Amino acid sequence: MLASADAFDTELLLCVMDKLKRGEAVDIPKYDFKSYKSDVYPKRRVNPSDVIILEGILVFHDPRVRELMNMKIFVDTAVALHIKLFSADADVRLARRIRRDTGEKGRDIAVVLDQYSKFVKPAFDDFILPTKKYADIIIPRGGDNHVAIDLIVQHIRTKLGQHDLCKIYSNLYVIQSTFQIRGMHTLIRDAQITKHDFVFYSDRLIRLVVEHGLGHLPFTEKQVITPTGSVYTGVDFCKRLCGVSVIRSGESMENALRACCKGIKIGKILIHREGDNGQQLIYEKLPNDISDRHVLLLDPILGTGNSAVQAISLLIRKGVPESNIIFLNLISAPQGVHVVCKKFPRIKIVTSEIEIGLNKDYRVIPGMGEFGDRYFGTDDDEQLVVPSQ
Repeated sequence: MLASADAFDTELLLCVMDKLKRGEAVDIPKYDFKSYKSDVYPKRRVNPSDVIILEGILVFHDPRVRELMNMKIFVDTAVALHIKLFSADADVRLARRIRRDTGEKGRDIAVVLDQYSKFVKPAFDDFILPTKKYADIIIPRGGDNHVAIDLIVQHIRTKLGQHDLCKIYSNLYVIQSTFQIRGMHTLIRDAQITKHDFVFYSDRLIRLVVEHGLGHLPFTEKQVITPTGSVYTGVDFCKRLCGVSVIRSGESMENALRACCKGIKIGKILIHREGDNGQQLIYEKLPNDISDRHVLLLDPILGTGNSAVQAISLLIRKGVPESNIIFLNLISAPQGVHVVCKKFPRIKIVTSEIEIGLNKDYRVIPGMGEFGDRYFGTDDDEQLVVPSQ
């Protein structure tokens, strides 16, 4: 019987969802609609999966539950393949409820009508309909809307084709790999490549990462008049942005950013590294109004994540909202991704490839060597053949 959101065991739901997302199997109580009890039948075992569908009429009510969702769908009309069990039309809702409750749950029609008028309809108006505003996607006509369903299925398939870490962290973006991108990665990882070619192909990859990162900035709709006198409706990108490079490898990414955003302000952060945990902020020079800007943080390698945490923490102390930071790099080690995404879940990370991991010396493998030395020509032959960050 639905009177309000208090009728649900939200704490148990949160616990179950958390375990499933961590890859653990759960046992879910099976509710008996005749006795209104959840201990009549044995619990149902649910195993973890790549795709978990949580359906229910009040799943958007609690913000903690919404936070655990990667995609929120509000279906106006429910059919056999449904996510939400209600209709935009009250008559349809009532007819389907009568058919379900009398046929599947063995209830008397008088009881169904009484429950509907006293609890179901008021609850829909007071608790369910207002949660529509939290949905990422609203599907009119429910399961009959095949176009909308196909789009959702395609989106899920795209997500499943991404790196496993992208399935864990919705704020991690790996640019789609092509033979061109794989070819450029092959070249810059070759210890015998010339400095000229290393710089050339690194710049090409950096440009792709920068342009992908810019695509995650907010935008507004804008109309312009074309040379033919026609109206074109497009977008106008955010103009309040700046770059911040982590000296000195990050400086290799500045030219690509300037090529995409003329006149952009670029700040500097210098972090001294001694081993794995000896991170120390040495120098910073940032725009005075950086707290009012979206920040593109530049560092080609995400290894342990300690330097990134230092840099991001500094930006936040300067007043930059966490959600306004986009971290751009060429390659990322899983360890660094875990560290940064867990500590700063609202920033975005854009990279071109996820590595195998770190070796005993905390160097990225397979890696591409000391990027700054190779890019700026301050390495030697021996350093070139040692795979490191």
